[in-house]
Amino acid sequence: MSLTQIMTQKLQDALDPQNLEVINQSHLHAGHAGDDGSGESHFKINIQSDVLSALKYVERERKIHKILAVEMQKIHALSIKISK
Repeated sequence: MSLTQIMTQKLQDALDPQNLEVINQSHLHAGHAGDDGSGESHFKINIQSDVLSALKYVERERKIHKILAVEMQKIHALSIKISK
């Protein structure tokens, strides 16, 4: 299973989002710092979730990072956009 699939499943299970996109952007960073050659080093998450809406901004980010703690050890960069 790819990191995109794992991250999607974990976020889906934990946050029951109305909208969720986990986008692998590693190809945009090929050869840059942090590119380990795996093709799974840079990701973007677009998410809308009532669970996150109840939290302050910093708490939202922390919650996502906690859910993806194992994956965060493997990737170089994560961009998160949280919609209300």
